[in-house]
Amino acid sequence: MILLAATVISVLLGEITDAVTIILIVLLNAILGFIQEYRTEHTLESLKSMTAPTAKCYRDGVLREIEASRLVTDDIIEIEAGDRIPADAVVVRAAGFFADEAILTGESTAVGKNVENVNDNDNSLNKSNIIYCGTSATKGTCRARVIATGRKTQMGMISEMLSDIDRELTPLQKRLAELGKIVAVICIAVCIVVFLAGVLRGEDTFTMLMTGITIAIAAIPEGLPATVTIALALAVNRMLKQKALVNKLHSVETLGCTSVICSDKTGTITENKMTVTEIFCGGESYFLSGMGYRMGGDIVKKDGSPAIEKSLTELMRCAVLCGTAVITAPASSKIRNRAVLRDNGEWHVTGDPTEIALLVAAAKAGVTKESLKASHHRKEEYPFDSETRFMAVQVSASSGDLTYFKGAEEVILPRCSLYMDTKGEIKTMTSAVRNEIIKQSLDMSDRALRVLAMAYCESDSFEPNRDNLVFLGLTGMIDPPREEAKIAVRKCANASVKTIMITGDHKNTAVAVAKKAGLLKGGKAVTGAELDKMSDEELDRNIDKYTVFARVEPVHKLRIVRSFKRKGEIVTMTGDGVNDAPAIKEADVGVAMGVTGTDVTKQAADVILMDDNLATLVNAVEQGRCVYANIRKFVRYLLSCNIGEVLTMFLGIIMGMPVVLLPVQLLLVNLVTDGLPAIALGLEPPDSNIMNKPPRKSTDGFFKGGLMTKIIFRGILIGLSTLASFSIIMRMGGTVECARTAALITLVMSQLIHVFECKSETKSLLGINLFSNVKLILAVMVSFAALAAAVAIPQLQIVFQTVMLSSEQLLIAVGLSAAVPILSTVFRF
Repeated sequence: MILLAATVISVLLGEITDAVTIILIVLLNAILGFIQEYRTEHTLESLKSMTAPTAKCYRDGVLREIEASRLVTDDIIEIEAGDRIPADAVVVRAAGFFADEAILTGESTAVGKNVENVNDNDNSLNKSNIIYCGTSATKGTCRARVIATGRKTQMGMISEMLSDIDRELTPLQKRLAELGKIVAVICIAVCIVVFLAGVLRGEDTFTMLMTGITIAIAAIPEGLPATVTIALALAVNRMLKQKALVNKLHSVETLGCTSVICSDKTGTITENKMTVTEIFCGGESYFLSGMGYRMGGDIVKKDGSPAIEKSLTELMRCAVLCGTAVITAPASSKIRNRAVLRDNGEWHVTGDPTEIALLVAAAKAGVTKESLKASHHRKEEYPFDSETRFMAVQVSASSGDLTYFKGAEEVILPRCSLYMDTKGEIKTMTSAVRNEIIKQSLDMSDRALRVLAMAYCESDSFEPNRDNLVFLGLTGMIDPPREEAKIAVRKCANASVKTIMITGDHKNTAVAVAKKAGLLKGGKAVTGAELDKMSDEELDRNIDKYTVFARVEPVHKLRIVRSFKRKGEIVTMTGDGVNDAPAIKEADVGVAMGVTGTDVTKQAADVILMDDNLATLVNAVEQGRCVYANIRKFVRYLLSCNIGEVLTMFLGIIMGMPVVLLPVQLLLVNLVTDGLPAIALGLEPPDSNIMNKPPRKSTDGFFKGGLMTKIIFRGILIGLSTLASFSIIMRMGGTVECARTAALITLVMSQLIHVFECKSETKSLLGINLFSNVKLILAVMVSFAALAAAVAIPQLQIVFQTVMLSSEQLLIAVGLSAAVPILSTVFRF
């Protein structure tokens, strides 16, 4: 706006050339700014579309996952725990289904939903057969028919009254904006002094007015907050390519401060490709061949003989019926007489990895959902819950109604008073049998196997919480640690970032996996039950000793996060289930799983891992550190250049020299040096040792480590070398135009050399890899070409009032710009 005012003044005073030049530079700046901001907005919009809510909806009789915005009235949708409900709908089938409607009603207690008829004239929000858009499923499953979408939903009506106000600056932007204001005040004061000094010395009032205005424009770092946003958005784009989707820009900054990573075990540290390798039932151990989802494999006893026991078949029935996962054979495979003709293909799988592993294991025994379809009909389901740690289904069979149970061994076994032996006979559970089962479970856990127990009972009514169950057996499945997770753990250790593993699995299983992943070096393991016995003060004293938290419930995760935060740590927490959302929200950076994560968790998270991989999270931490370092680099560059420009003009006037640089020349400097090179610095790759340093503290000042001293010192050198160039050419008998052209060359060249010095805060130009950032080299070449054109092309010489220099004058101008980094290096040593 100030420049546009200057343009008007130029026109009124008849300085048309100046006016046209200023307006062109204003337009060029505006175009560059628009392109960068458009790219930033486009990046953020594309990220929003990637996190758009989805819905599981029947189309052409097939359950498909579609964008929630494509739902229409009367669509049939399926909802399960953790889903965000995509539309207002009436429940047509429910199994232990509860919805959190606090977002609508303010009530914190989850509301049970069922298929009861309710008076349609009742307009209250607590209808027990209606689920509402925007609320979340906390337990169970349900099928519902859509009755309202978009603005016609209860949430839509409320949304109409609201406007998007989520435009708050990030903490770093706020700090830089405050810095900009301080610098602006100083610069304006300098401009007033320059103007008054020039007028008192007899300089033309208009020229001094324009000089003062231009110094202000050149010196005030008004673009800093915008440049930070651009740098963050570009970092977000880079992180997306590495499978980390950032929901909130400020989390990029915070990631760089991370000092503790709380990671889930399953799928994050491990592969999440479960394979059942061992079964214990009826007092007999069985071993399964074939890994992953391959269709080959057999079940044999210790002596290698085939497994044909009735107890094993009953356990496999329980494994198949207790779950919602689906496996289907490839088109080339056929099912005959309940046995799959095995080939070298893999099962096509859908659903929870644990349930898939059980289905694949059961198929090896010839038990599949297809083979049970005629004889066993599922009636009701009690879904798995992270607090109860078991699930149950009621099945109608030829022998009567049965209820099958699947869950943690320490939950299922205490409820069993009977067990099935290898012949299929029901016997009383003795202490010896119970101890043998516990021994087998511990043995499996010690070998990093995830253990699940199976049981059943005969019942006419569905009672999930009943005792006197018949114990069927144990399944042990392996989920090997990811190779890249082991590397990530080592990288975190080098970066002084503590990695801890949180899991619902047995302590022994967790410890075995932690050892393989390299997590347990000097650390201890603790269970949720042991945490319950500790006060907050005791937990705070001891939490640094633990690297593994086993048999943990969501409430424990929240305690762990809060304890680390009380100790001043910056905590990054991963999670996937709906119950993890509070801990994710409490953490400094909440991370959701993109593959296994629920809609509610993704909504609460700052970052989503598209591949559920710990290595991806550690790369994101590295990028967080990198973007903060890059912001420091271009702030150092911009402020050094601004100080150099202001000092040049100020000292020139104070020393009684002619105006060293004309307004139009200062505008050229501003355009050439402050734009492209600064943004290119924001694209610097991470330093090779960036993950070998401890994390910065969130309380650390932006200019920590002597950055402000470097900025001021370098700005003074740039200003003095520019003044020296002007003075020497004048003393050699050169014209004022020659001296100004030499000063312009020295100023721009010294700044373009300085941009390479800003690549590192610890190395001199001699120790920096100048070619690690191709975009920076291109930006410098464009800026140099613009300077060369302004000096060499006759038409531009008229505009910028420059002249061609002699070889000697050119050598002095370039030599003085090169002297700046040499002096800087000498002072450094």
